[in-house]
Amino acid sequence: MERIKKNITPAINSGSMADIAFLLLIFFLLTTTIVDNKGLFLVLPPDRNQQPATEIKDRNLFVISINSEDKLLVENEYWETVGPLKSRVKNFVLNNQKDIHLSESPEKAIISYKTSRNTSYGTYILVLDEIIGAYNEIYAERVNMSVKEFNSLDPRNPRHSLIIKRAKEGIPRNISIAEPGGIFSGGE
Repeated sequence: MERIKKNITPAINSGSMADIAFLLLIFFLLTTTIVDNKGLFLVLPPDRNQQPATEIKDRNLFVISINSEDKLLVENEYWETVGPLKSRVKNFVLNNQKDIHLSESPEKAIISYKTSRNTSYGTYILVLDEIIGAYNEIYAERVNMSVKEFNSLDPRNPRHSLIIKRAKEGIPRNISIAEPGGIFSGGE
């Protein structure tokens, strides 16, 4: 009698495959670092119906506009670059009744920033960085720090929080970012 050989293929026990996959999933979840994109830290304005109407003197308003061609209009002057913007913002905010054409006080100083719908993001961010940089320089100088040291303070740290509070006391960062629209180039 001849024996009939059956082709038997060896089987792999897959009962523990689910366990292994689950352990790998847990391992990768625990060891993976998730990138936290910070983005822009801007406080959105309250609802228009909830805002009380306030009277603002022209003297306390520093107006910066950018058109669709990324050209700047600062206090009714055309500018080619943003170079002097930081120092002009600082002078405006820290005027304290010295010049009758600049703000009455740091509390009343408002930087009005308006762009066109077609302003490039690069220019928008560049000008906003200059404005915020001016305030950061003011704050750093008030607590005898460099801007880099001031910006590295952690507001969650109680000691750092006190330094930040002391730096910003009496000088709020009043930046009004207007809704984009047509700016000084004819009905955009």
